[in-house]
Amino acid sequence: MKITGLSNFVPKLPGHKAETNKVPKDDFDNVLGDFVKNVNKDQIDSKQMINDFIEGKDVELHEVMVAGQKAKTSLELLMQIRNKTVDMYKELTRMS
Repeated sequence: MKITGLSNFVPKLPGHKAETNKVPKDDFDNVLGDFVKNVNKDQIDSKQMINDFIEGKDVELHEVMVAGQKAKTSLELLMQIRNKTVDMYKELTRMS
């Protein structure tokens, strides 16, 4: 199982001078939609690894645990992003 860093989940910020010209102009909904798809994929992968482990296929226990924690952490991050977005929306509606 290949372990990837968090850089795949965090969009590149245009504040870095070296990457200013390389950053594509993604819309917020595209970035958020891709992140939701990645979280869903992590959940599905974790469930599949659990099923493979239970069925006795060649899956190590530590791989199952890592996949489960990755799925849990990405879901928790998504929930925090959702909570902050809802708070921001409520604040903006109070201002107007």
